[in-house]
Amino acid sequence: MSESRCNDIIQPKANMTNRTVLLLLSSLAMGFSMLGAESEPTLNPHLEVLRPLLGKTWKGTFNDSKPEKPTIDVARWERALNGQAVRLLHSINQGMYGGETLFVWNQKTQQVEYFYFTTAGYMTTGTMTAKDGRIDTREKVEGDAGGVTEVRGTSEILPGGKFHVKAEYLKNGQWVLGHEVTYQEDPSSQVVFK
Repeated sequence: MSESRCNDIIQPKANMTNRTVLLLLSSLAMGFSMLGAESEPTLNPHLEVLRPLLGKTWKGTFNDSKPEKPTIDVARWERALNGQAVRLLHSINQGMYGGETLFVWNQKTQQVEYFYFTTAGYMTTGTMTAKDGRIDTREKVEGDAGGVTEVRGTSEILPGGKFHVKAEYLKNGQWVLGHEVTYQEDPSSQVVFK
């Protein structure tokens, strides 16, 4: 076989091998970029302020509870409804009380709204605003919540990664301290419902 005939056979195989390698590398690059996109799942832009809490379980003790009988809250934050909502599940003292909240963007009212359902049988509906790293909430109570008709609160992620929540209740026409809790991430804790 002549040398030119040999080159005619080898050259197309080399080009095919190069194309195959390039195709394989392109496929791998696209696959890795898609993996990177999945590691940060989509979330409605109006809910982004809650992203640092998502996928984590938090545990905190109420400031006004007694050391011999602490009131401990465990809260789990999750992305929900393909990123169009954020779900918060929480339970106090192993399920003595608990609730579930869904935060959503309301296009019509142009605000984040939330709906909180409790194991005590009442619910609340509220709005959330975020500014300068602080989250403010205001909600109306529907049902019997021991005389509480409204709740207002502030939350913020503190330096060091702790999460602080303070709420006041409108009870008998006056605002009173409701609760104050500083949470730490605690992957070993679980939300418990009975």
